[in-house]
Amino acid sequence: MSDDLVLLGIVGAPHGVRGEVRIKAFTADQLALAEYGPLVDEKGRRFEIADIRPAKEVVVARLKGVTSREAAELLNGVRLHIERSRLPAPEDEDEFLQADLVGCSVIGPDGAVLGTVTAVANYGAGDLIDIETQDGRSVLMPFTKAYAPRIDIAAKRIEALPPAGLFEDDDAA
Repeated sequence: MSDDLVLLGIVGAPHGVRGEVRIKAFTADQLALAEYGPLVDEKGRRFEIADIRPAKEVVVARLKGVTSREAAELLNGVRLHIERSRLPAPEDEDEFLQADLVGCSVIGPDGAVLGTVTAVANYGAGDLIDIETQDGRSVLMPFTKAYAPRIDIAAKRIEALPPAGLFEDDDAA
């Protein structure tokens, strides 16, 4: 997949019998997914959202040209992207795309490399960065200004002040 595409959502199961689908949106406002215009998948297929409404943890959308449950079922798992150039500039200097954080080196207060960001997660209590340590372990660190005070996306570098003991190997004791 091209680096100029940013993942905005993933199509899930159909909703009803008229071709609507559930979409897990990765936008700050889930309903804003419809405001980006046509979205594309990894194969270059274009999808336009004709209608969208909130549902518990997802949105329910009607995609143009999808009119049956069978057609909706064929889209389950399709990843919806937008070209990076079509994204608006962040309104806040502390706003980052998850895609830009993945691959960043995480540097501790002593200048040592703690690891590399492999994913960004949110389980309801705020964003966490998943960091693969030098020895292959996975460590989740809160992604807040307190723990990640300096971020240089151009240099792919996050200067971190992690909580005490977060990067210690439990097996070493």
